[in-house]
Amino acid sequence: MTEPDEEPQALRPLLFSIAYRMLGSVSDAEDVVQEAYLRHQRALADGTRVESTRAYLSAVTTRLAIDHLRSARVRRESYVGQWLPEPLLTDGGEDDPAAHAEQSDSLSMAFLLVLERLNPVERAVFLLHDVFGYGYDEVARIVGKSEANTRQLATRARRHLEESRRRFDASRAEQRQLAERFFAAVTGGDVDELVDMLAADVVVYGDGGGKVPQWMRPIAGVEKVSRLLGAVGRQIRELGIRLELRQINSQPGAILRDPDGCITNVFVLDVADGAVQTIRSVINPDKLRHLGPVADVRALARRLRSQPQ
Repeated sequence: MTEPDEEPQALRPLLFSIAYRMLGSVSDAEDVVQEAYLRHQRALADGTRVESTRAYLSAVTTRLAIDHLRSARVRRESYVGQWLPEPLLTDGGEDDPAAHAEQSDSLSMAFLLVLERLNPVERAVFLLHDVFGYGYDEVARIVGKSEANTRQLATRARRHLEESRRRFDASRAEQRQLAERFFAAVTGGDVDELVDMLAADVVVYGDGGGKVPQWMRPIAGVEKVSRLLGAVGRQIRELGIRLELRQINSQPGAILRDPDGCITNVFVLDVADGAVQTIRSVINPDKLRHLGPVADVRALARRLRSQPQ
C-alpha cells in the first residue's frame, strides 16, 4: 500500500536530484526518473506490495542510473574533446526540479566531475548516504551489497573525493558580484580587468562534443586565458551575442544567446579565494536543448569569418 505522505509525483524532485548527480545529464536523468515511475506503476498493477513508495522509487532510480553509467563508460572514452556535465539552471522557480535540490557544492560541475573518478556503485553509495542522508541499511539494499561492504565503499569513495574535491568559500553574493564584473570585462574587452580577477592557476575547459568548434584541450594560466577571453569578447560584440547571467549548477554563470534569442553556449565559473579559478564552456548543442532553442554555431562562425577585418 502507498502511504498518504508518499505521493509518487511529490518525490520527483528527489529522484531527479539523485539521477542528475549520478549521470551529469539532465535529459538522461529525466529519462531514468520516467522509467522508474513506469516500473512503479507496473509493479502496482501486478499486485506487488510496495510498503514505501519513496524507498521503491529511490531504489529503482539508483539502479537504473548505475546501469546507464556502466553502458555510458565506452561512450565517454570515445567522446570528442573534453566532457562536461549538462548545465542545470538552479535559479528557477518552484516548478523547476532543481529548485528543490540541495543547493550546495554537491551540484557544482567541479563536484560532478570529481564523481567521475568513482565507479557507478561507489558513486551511488556516496550520494545516497552522504548527500541524501539514506541509512547504510537502506543503501545496502538499493545497491545489492552487505551493509559492511557498503560502509567500505562509502569510505573508499570519500577518500577518493577528498583528494581532489574543491570547496567554494565565497558567499552567493560575492560570487554574483565577481561574475558580474567578469562578464562585463569579457563583453567590454577589458583585458586588464580580467587579469585582476583570474587566479594564477586559472583553467578554461570547453565541451563541444565534436559537433561544433570548441577548445579541445584545457587552457591554463592568466596570460593564455585572458588572451582567449579577449578574443571571445570580440566575437560576442561582432555577432551581437548577449549574456544572461544565471545561477548554473549552484555556481555563477551565463547563458549566451544570438540576436534571435537562441542559445550559443553556457559559461560556468568556479570562484574561490576572491578570484575566478575555473571557467567551463558547454557549447555541445545536445547538452543545451533542454534549456531552449539552440543556435547554429557553425553558421555564426561562418558569418564571423565573412566579415571584413
